[in-house]
Amino acid sequence: MASDQDQFRLVSPAINQEGKLPRKYTDEGQGAKRKLSPPLEWYNVPEGTRSLALVVEDVDAPDPSGPIVPWTCWVAINIPPTLKGLPEGFSGKEEEVGGDYASIKEGNNDHKVPGWRGPKLPSHGHRFLFRLFALDDELNVGNKVTKEKVLEAMEGHVVGEAELTTKF
Repeated sequence: MASDQDQFRLVSPAINQEGKLPRKYTDEGQGAKRKLSPPLEWYNVPEGTRSLALVVEDVDAPDPSGPIVPWTCWVAINIPPTLKGLPEGFSGKEEEVGGDYASIKEGNNDHKVPGWRGPKLPSHGHRFLFRLFALDDELNVGNKVTKEKVLEAMEGHVVGEAELTTKF
């Protein structure tokens, strides 16, 4: 049995012990300290991984017409497995950060714009699920990357999955 130390895992140094997502990563932050993508770190990427894909959803988002439907906050694909994480405020700056980060492609969130879109909630207490998938290939989903296209394209290519849940 693999110990926690050996498992593929996803963490954020910005999220406290209670699992709360700080305000600066949301639409409710102040000035320049708002809408920043949170820093993420991952450990023990599975052997055979050729790329990583990130999908972040508000799993408690109410659909105006009724049921709770996960709301996509962030999608990023073709993250090189050589990277150990994404720095705070990375979203939208792949080119600027450069190096191995330049190959990362951010997809559209449910606001229909690419990149991280932190929550602006009608009510607090929502859970946000960060899922990092280890894939045995890079994904090619065309120019417009969406969560649906990513989940479909990675079928049969997932060699591992790490999750992080936070609250806001």
